[in-house]
Amino acid sequence: MNQVSASASRLKAVAGLGQQIWLDKLSRDLIASNQLARWIADDGIQGVTSNPSIFYNAIRSDGAYQAALPALRAAHADPEARFEALVLPDVQAACDLFAPLYADSDGRAGFVSFEVSPRLAHDAAGTLAEAQRLWAAIGRPNAMIKIPATEAGIAALEEVIYAGINVNVTLIFSAGQLAAVRAAHRRGLARRLEATLSVQRIASVASVFISRVDAAVDALLPPAAAALRGKAAIAAARVAYHESRNDSGFAIFAAFGATPQWLLWASTGVKDPAMRDVVYVEELIGADTVNTVPDATLAAFRDHGQARLSLIEDVDGARAVLTQLGRHGIELDTIGNDLLRAGLTQFEQAHANLLALLA
Repeated sequence: MNQVSASASRLKAVAGLGQQIWLDKLSRDLIASNQLARWIADDGIQGVTSNPSIFYNAIRSDGAYQAALPALRAAHADPEARFEALVLPDVQAACDLFAPLYADSDGRAGFVSFEVSPRLAHDAAGTLAEAQRLWAAIGRPNAMIKIPATEAGIAALEEVIYAGINVNVTLIFSAGQLAAVRAAHRRGLARRLEATLSVQRIASVASVFISRVDAAVDALLPPAAAALRGKAAIAAARVAYHESRNDSGFAIFAAFGATPQWLLWASTGVKDPAMRDVVYVEELIGADTVNTVPDATLAAFRDHGQARLSLIEDVDGARAVLTQLGRHGIELDTIGNDLLRAGLTQFEQAHANLLALLA
């Protein structure tokens, strides 16, 4: 039976179908107020993600951060060092909140993501060094280092997995990017096996961005293709999920206890006001996946979201949508490359704004 009763927590119902809901937000107040602990207990939230934009907004508005800044300015000359001294304790505290879940799930849930500096997006060696440094600085087995799916980031992914570090690969917008990420993840695991190293408890997620794809595609659709509005990203996600579930290539790694790289749906807040506000949660639920949601989407789904195993529905129809998009000249890989560049620019600007805030 695919439908889950709404009598229990609507968000816990999603967990009952095998999908993890992670909160796309982190701040000192969220932890100190016990709000995150309540969401973990009441709604079954199973992880947290962060990025420069999230921390910029948090530091600008959270009084606890503002109160800590004078001492940090005196202690650290470098704004980057101030930033890490300010927020890494909160990353660690969030990891500690999720530690029981991480233990109970045998290392399959309870992760907290922290991103390498966007300035390293095209520097594979620098990304590897930063991932290793941050992994050691956080010092928690359920931390997850976030790196972008650039060419350099994907090259670094292999090395970071080989080093035994949990990785969240972000800013994935196309099937081509996703295929390259999956291949790099497996190369890293294969090298560990060749070196007789354990592949157990090395977690990775591939963060596929959703709403930004629809916004870009919808802006290009001619009036005659209006029926395809808001359908591209969900269709692509369902095809990607179907292909991942039917991929036997991971079996050799699973035999040694490796955890598959899960698909993670990111950018799931709706940008088109004409769309249902929880559509990118309701239509993307499937076992062994993650959905990262902003708190507004979390509240909306808690109020009226409906949980069902939607990712397995009408895969043929999803393929048909992608075919129709192609007939209208919509090239999703090209759009994905454009969105990657725009996403990098956005994160670089947020990071620059963040450091200016701490100067």
